[in-house]
Amino acid sequence: MQISKKGVNKKVSTRIFTSLYQVLADFRRPVQVASFLNDILSDTEKTVLAKRLGIAMYLSKNKSYDAIRKDLKVSSATIASVQKWLEQGGEGLTLAIKTIEADEWAEELSQKISSSFKNVFK
Repeated sequence: MQISKKGVNKKVSTRIFTSLYQVLADFRRPVQVASFLNDILSDTEKTVLAKRLGIAMYLSKNKSYDAIRKDLKVSSATIASVQKWLEQGGEGLTLAIKTIEADEWAEELSQKISSSFKNVFK
């Protein structure tokens, strides 16, 4: 991935980033986000983003560097970079992790409730 060496006017830059953030915030379903990202990002760019989020999740669950390297096929340097971002504040990553954890918790609870109802109505 390369970025042009020619700088973009600050006002234009602010406007395009604001538009990007607003578009992402306005999507209601994951399929909409996936469609958008599939249109604007290469497979490599999507993989990089997904792996960075995966690394953050693994780190939040106290997984070892070795486990992360093996499971996600990333380097120790990449893991260290993500860990550094988290340690330096990483508000966005932290919010993403909390959102994923809440979704995982809700899914587990839903499965437990569903399982309980199946047992009651046998």
